[in-house]
Amino acid sequence: MRALIGALAGAVALASGALAEEKPIRIGVLNDQSGVFADYQGEGSVIAARLAVEDFGGKAGGVPVEVVTADHQNKTDVGIAIARQWFDQGGVDMIADVPNSAIALGVNTLARDKNKVFIGSGAGTAELTGKQCTPNTVHWTYDTWALGHGLARALVQNGGKSWYFISSDYTFGKDLEGAAADQVKADGGEVLGAARHPLGTSDFSSYLLQAQASGAQVIGLANSGDDMSNTVKQAAEFGISGKQQLAGLILNVTNMPALGLPATQGVFILTSYYWDLNDGMRSFATRYMKRHPRGDAPNDMQAGTYSAVLHYLKAVDRLGGKASDGKAVVEAMKAMPTDDPIFGQGSVRADGRKLHPMYLMTTKTPAESKGKWDVFKLVRTLPSDQVWRPMAEGGCPLVKG
Repeated sequence: MRALIGALAGAVALASGALAEEKPIRIGVLNDQSGVFADYQGEGSVIAARLAVEDFGGKAGGVPVEVVTADHQNKTDVGIAIARQWFDQGGVDMIADVPNSAIALGVNTLARDKNKVFIGSGAGTAELTGKQCTPNTVHWTYDTWALGHGLARALVQNGGKSWYFISSDYTFGKDLEGAAADQVKADGGEVLGAARHPLGTSDFSSYLLQAQASGAQVIGLANSGDDMSNTVKQAAEFGISGKQQLAGLILNVTNMPALGLPATQGVFILTSYYWDLNDGMRSFATRYMKRHPRGDAPNDMQAGTYSAVLHYLKAVDRLGGKASDGKAVVEAMKAMPTDDPIFGQGSVRADGRKLHPMYLMTTKTPAESKGKWDVFKLVRTLPSDQVWRPMAEGGCPLVKG
C-alpha cells in the first residue's frame, strides 16, 4: 500500500511539474511605439493582437497563448536584435506587425533561419512575397505593389496623367514609388520627377515646392505615419491641395484627426479595411476603441494584426498546439481558408501573400462627416484578383513555374 501511495504521489508530482513547465505559445508584436509610426501601429497593434487571443479563447491546442511587445525605434539593428533575443531566449514563436520594411526584411530572414513564423501585418515591401519570400513568412493586410499599382491605375483612369512623387528615402518609400510609377507609365501617363526625404522629416517645404513647380496633375505621397501627415498638412498651407491632386498612397484613418477634412479634400486612398464599411468591421472597431487609451479607431494594419493572429492561432490549434515548427505552422496557414469578421473569406497563396479585396476611397466633405472618425467614403471595391501582384511575376523561389 505504501508503495502504491508513493507511486501515485510521484505520478501526481510529475504531472504537476509538467504542467508548471508547459511552454506557452508566445506572439511578439514588434513595431514603432515612440516614433513616426507610433499611431499607425504602436499600442494599437498590441491591442488588436490581444483581442484576437481573447476571441480564440486564450489557448491554441490547449496551450496558453501570451502576447509580448517591444519598440524597434525604426532602427534596423535594434529591431533585429530584439527579434533574435525573442527567438533565442524569449520563447517567442511568431512575430507580427513590423512596420519599417528594412526591419521586416531582416526579421523575415531571421524567422527562416530559426524556423519561426513572421507575419508582416504592418510591413509594406512586396519583396516579402517576391524574391525574398520564405516558407516561414506570411504577408498580411497590404503591400507596396498593391497600393502603388491600384491607386495609380484608378487616378490615371480618372484623368491624372502626370505625376510627381514625394517619397521616404528607404526601402518602403522606394518600393511604393516604383510600383506607382510603373503603373502610371503603363497606363499612358508620365512621371515628371521625385523628391526623397529622410524618415522623420518635419519640414517638407522644399519637396512641396519642387512638386508644385513640376506642374504635375497628381502628387504621389509615398511616405507614411507622421511623415504623411506633415506632408499633407503643409501642402494645404501652400495651397497645393486645391490645385494639384494628392494621392495618399498609405494615408489612413489614424492620420485624419491631426489633418482635418478641409485639408484633405479630394484625396484618394486604397485600403483593405475601414472601420465603418460593414457590420463586422464596425463591431471590431467598437471593441477596439473601448480598449484604446485615446479611443482611436483602428486602421487597416491594426485590423490586419487581429486577423493575422486569429488565423495563426487556428493553424497552431490544428497542429495540436505545436508552435515550435514555424514552417509547419505556415504550411497549415496556407492550407486553411481564411475567414474572420474583418476581411471575410480569403486565402494565403503559396508565396505567402494573404488575399482579400481592397477599397478605393476618398475623403468626405465636412458636411458629410458625422463624427471624428467618419472621414472616408467608398468609391468602389477592388476584388483580390485585381489587387495583388500575379504570383508568377514576383520571383518567389517557393513558386514552381
